[in-house]
Amino acid sequence: MPRKILVANRGEIACRIIATARRLGFLSVAVYSEADAGARHVRLADEALPIGPAAAAQSYLSIPALIAAARRSGAWAVHPGYGFLSENAAFARACAEAGLVFIGPPPEAIAAMGDKARAKALMQAAGVPLVPGYHGEAQAPEVLAAEAARIGWPVLIKASAGGGGKGMKVAADAAAFPAALESAQREAQAAFGDSRVLLEKYLQQPRHIEVQVFADTHGHVLHLFERDCSLQRRHQKVVEEAPAPGLDPARRAAMGEAAVAAARAVGYVGAGTVEFIAEGDGFFFMEMNTRLQVEHPVTEAITGLDLVEWQIRVADGEALPLRQEAVLLRGHAIEMRLYAEDPARDFLPATGRLGLLRLPRGEGVRVDSGVEEGDAVTPYYDPMLAKIIAWGEDRAVALARLRAALAGCAVGGVRSNLDLLRGIAAHPGFAAAELDTGFIARHPALLEAPPPAPPEAWAAAALALWQRDAPGGAAPWLALPGWRLNGPAAAAPLALAEGAEIRRLAVAPLPGCGLRVEGMAVVPDGPDAVRLDGHRQGWAVRWQGDALWLWLGGRVHGFRVPDLLAPAAGEAAGEGSLRAPIPGRVIRVLVEAGQAVARGAPLLVLEAMKTELTLPAPRAGVVESLRVSPGLMVEEGAVLVTLRPD
Repeated sequence: MPRKILVANRGEIACRIIATARRLGFLSVAVYSEADAGARHVRLADEALPIGPAAAAQSYLSIPALIAAARRSGAWAVHPGYGFLSENAAFARACAEAGLVFIGPPPEAIAAMGDKARAKALMQAAGVPLVPGYHGEAQAPEVLAAEAARIGWPVLIKASAGGGGKGMKVAADAAAFPAALESAQREAQAAFGDSRVLLEKYLQQPRHIEVQVFADTHGHVLHLFERDCSLQRRHQKVVEEAPAPGLDPARRAAMGEAAVAAARAVGYVGAGTVEFIAEGDGFFFMEMNTRLQVEHPVTEAITGLDLVEWQIRVADGEALPLRQEAVLLRGHAIEMRLYAEDPARDFLPATGRLGLLRLPRGEGVRVDSGVEEGDAVTPYYDPMLAKIIAWGEDRAVALARLRAALAGCAVGGVRSNLDLLRGIAAHPGFAAAELDTGFIARHPALLEAPPPAPPEAWAAAALALWQRDAPGGAAPWLALPGWRLNGPAAAAPLALAEGAEIRRLAVAPLPGCGLRVEGMAVVPDGPDAVRLDGHRQGWAVRWQGDALWLWLGGRVHGFRVPDLLAPAAGEAAGEGSLRAPIPGRVIRVLVEAGQAVARGAPLLVLEAMKTELTLPAPRAGVVESLRVSPGLMVEEGAVLVTLRPD
């Protein structure tokens, strides 16, 4: 009987691990929360076991639930993926105590490098250059404030027990420090169960460069070159590429040697990443992630290796199959993360059902995804939909393939950052490799909301509505001409809405199965295309009730069939009410009933998808009523605070 690997994770990384396990002849066991019962990783695995409620703390972060699932399934090993418990030394120990192989580093290495403050001290003792900061045990707010002032503003506050941008805040000055510290500590506690933080000088135009390392139990340690992860939002990576553009061989060798030395210093085993921050001619140790990284596919693309396979073989006691001199770098790879979020609204996470999802294919293109069309994006977990990776013989070829891949993507049903990714890929600064962590903020045009639908999209949407209501032929109300006194016959108008705009479109049937919409001829051309006044364009149509997701000419447009008798938006609760932009949990209420507030003043803090969102007042006024309290879960659109004019 083949041995089983329990995958203690979800989403695209769980799907990724399942695929390699199957190729190597292992059976895979998925785990799932109540929110993930129908998720893609559950459908792909050989077996799947429930582990608890939707909240991660009661499911994917529950060590007893995961160990019980592994025992019940008869698993040989546990692969933690990334995030969740992948860098939790207690989980690694619990696996060992239960007789399970933990596919990751020893608990001692996790403890040494997973505690960011302790890791800084180890690296400082080893002579590795560090960013000026504070990594001490004292966590009193007054101590941290004094250390921040000593370091000099601005200061970066980071969670000691984890990474991934969680528990990371920037304080521009002393006045902003207390609120930033409190928020960072809350996020750190929620994400890692540990509220401790460290402080670093916030560099103004740094590059984020990390080195992939690997070690086995036979004393062999090597690196698999570096990745540039500089393009970020909310201190989380959006674009990664390997090798790092513009890195000369001498510096590449120096960073690789430093990363290997760091791994040796803690007796490391398995896959890990040593992260550096670089500015000017210097580079500084930032942290070590004792797990596989989200961006590992770009390393696989330039080396031709399967890092998950290496993880499994090393965990099974095998030696690394290559030595350093045999690891070859070939070509260039770029990865972009497709998220369910709204860049125009400060990257607000988005939830909903994926009514339309088209992911690309092509030469040199790889897609890792944990969702399929029809799946739901819930407020409980990270909002990543997919990773799109393009490889080429050089960076120019990889970028050209990436642009073509993004052009073939479509996301409907939830907001996404697809337009941002396309904008980055097309930007001349990105083409010139002008990379640093401030790239996105420096080019605010990348964050602009998409323009409204053009006339062609309205016309195609009208055809889609006509086809829905008349499958297989013309609808009676369109097939029969309307009678007008002293005027030509015409069909009744079609009502469609995009956002708050409602249009009544004049339509008339054409011979065959087409329509004339506002004077434009719209004719289907096979299942995947339509002709608009003779211009043939690719299209896809998906309905969710009366909501229409239309992909036309490379862009997705959202329409709906309006209820013309419904009250105008906002009438029920008043235009001045603060509504929940996304499902989530209320963390803090910052105002009281009767308090006067200015437009944009913070009213409350909502936690959704592992991110804290401070919600501002939509207008100036007086708080009339508070409809929520800390700890309460709210649905999207729920009224949280009502305001009346002052």
